[in-house]
Amino acid sequence: MLNSTIEIKIKQRLNKLDSQDYDNIECWQIVEAFNKAQVEWARRQLHGINILKEGDEGSTRRKDDLQVLLNTQSLTVTDKEYYYFANLPENYMQWKRVDVYAKQECCEKRRMTVYLAQEGDLNVLLRDKAKQPNFEWGETFATLIGNTTHIYTNNEFEIQSANLVYYRQPIKIQIQGCIDPYTSVQSTQNVECEFKDDITEVLIDETVSIIAGDIESVNQFARGSQNAERNN
Repeated sequence: MLNSTIEIKIKQRLNKLDSQDYDNIECWQIVEAFNKAQVEWARRQLHGINILKEGDEGSTRRKDDLQVLLNTQSLTVTDKEYYYFANLPENYMQWKRVDVYAKQECCEKRRMTVYLAQEGDLNVLLRDKAKQPNFEWGETFATLIGNTTHIYTNNEFEIQSANLVYYRQPIKIQIQGCIDPYTSVQSTQNVECEFKDDITEVLIDETVSIIAGDIESVNQFARGSQNAERNN
């Protein structure tokens, strides 16, 4: 959907298409609110806060809606004796899985099954024979800490490569000629919404709700919130 169409739809639902009063909506307000709506919508779908309590892949619709945010990136891993660490991507939002290939001197490399564990359980997991890293069984675990992931080996094997599959942050829209609210620099190009038109319609309702709340427009706030949640 074109940014010009998004602007018109938002102003229409705020009843500001022909308004000449102090409630005129600036383009940077639309950009900021729409980008905020994208993040809030994505987090809500990933967590599953809706009537059916569906998580990120809890239904065909969720798989369909969120697949655009799934991304794969090769990780640069660094050996730290009993674990390897790698920095998370800058656009990281939520973990999906990590694919790891490991090797021992006696054997060819093999793909490991990696479970995401809690950092607080680290010492227990490393001590537990059934849960500690095991090359023979092809299993290990990883934790998240300080915008990095730690993939544990317990000095049992070496990690040859690692690829992270994750949900990234939605791409922020930009409107050409508008002051970017994040950089205070005028946008030189249009950056369109990456979501399908049906999702963009939901995001427009989310945006209307955010702006209506900012300008204390109670009716538009209630309508936008209800429409956005009803169509999740």
